[in-house]
This record gives sequence, structure tokens and C-alpha cells, in this order.
Amino acid sequence: MTKRVLIALTSNDDLGGVEKTGYYVPEAAHPWEIFRKAGFDVDVASVKGGEPPQDGYDPGDPAQAAFVASPEQRDTARLADVDASRYDAVLYAGGHGTMWDFPDDPDVRRIGREVYERGGVVAAVCHGPSALVNLTLSDGSYLVAGKRVAAFTNAEEELRGVAGVVPFLLADALTTRGARHEPGENWQAQVVVDGRLATGQNPASAAPLAERVVELLAEQRA
Repeated sequence: MTKRVLIALTSNDDLGGVEKTGYYVPEAAHPWEIFRKAGFDVDVASVKGGEPPQDGYDPGDPAQAAFVASPEQRDTARLADVDASRYDAVLYAGGHGTMWDFPDDPDVRRIGREVYERGGVVAAVCHGPSALVNLTLSDGSYLVAGKRVAAFTNAEEELRGVAGVVPFLLADALTTRGARHEPGENWQAQVVVDGRLATGQNPASAAPLAERVVELLAEQRA
């Protein structure tokens, strides 16, 4: 049976009143391309639905141009309307916008919990792991508790110049929930897989993270 993956995006376009933001386009576009090449069915949804705000878009990148022009990006489903039972994996794409709407959105948490508890893969990249900060399982435990994770680091937040603007430091928040944060070099690919939880540190990690998700789903099929 064909595997189905959901890519979840932020709907927030405000980076703390400092600048505009949104989802980071390559962090969705490159996984979208990799999943489709693997033969998966891929759907895209956002917190509010419709066309989500973009950040970091490079029209010279064919994968990004194709994703931005796709009907599923131009009119995303609303996460509240998503039936999580249809998916074998969910990928929470990053972008600073996620820091404001992912952590407390009930459907961000619901979808991750339901996919994971059905034996699926939960993946997140860069600031996408903000979706995991408040994601609890049915027994009330945090999904990330005791697990190894990657996420945008405090050092990268400082280098980006918004460590004092974001509502919290992502790596610290995940650690507070019991995760074991494993930082890599600044701006270099860093992917950490712990069972069916796969996370990536930054934009450079998006494609290799997607490849690992493909591998995890292929293992389930074997």
C-alpha cells in the first residue's frame, strides 16, 4: 500500500513584530520532492489553512519553485480538518513562524500524537520541533521525554539575531521536556533518529531528514 505523508506548516507571519516570517520554504519543498520521488502520497496542511506565509523562498531552486506553485501549497488544508489516521508520517516543517503557533495548537499536537501512537513516524526540522514542545501522548507523557532530538540551536538563534525576539529558545524548551538535545555544527546538516521520531537541526537538515523518513517507512513496509 502506498505510504501517505502530511507536511504541516505554520500560519504565522509575524516574527515578534520585528519582521515578517512564515514557513521556511526549502524545509517543506525539499522533503515534498523527496517523498514524491519515493512514490509517497503527500498532503500539505497549515494551522489556519489556505495559502501559508513564506520565508526563505529561492525561486531559482526548482524544487522550491515547484512546491510554491503546487495546488497543495496554494490552498493548504486546515490542520483541524485533517484525519490523522490517513497518514504514515507527519513532517513539521520549520520557519520562525512556528514558534508562535505550533506549540499550543491542539491540532498540531493531536496529529502528531495520533500518527505516533498508530505506529507512524513523527518528523520535524529546524523550528518545526516547536510542535513537539507540548506534544503529549495519551498517557500524559511528553513524546520527546527521554529521546534524542535535533533542533535549531541557541547558537544559531544568536547568529540569526533573534534570540531575544523568539518567545523561547527551542533547544532549551525541548530539554525541559526531557529530550536529549544533540547539536551539530552551526548551519550544517544534523539529523537525529530515535525510534520513530526523526528531527533535523536547520535548513541544511531538511533533505537528509526526509531521506531518513523514507528509510523508516521502507523498514515498516519490509
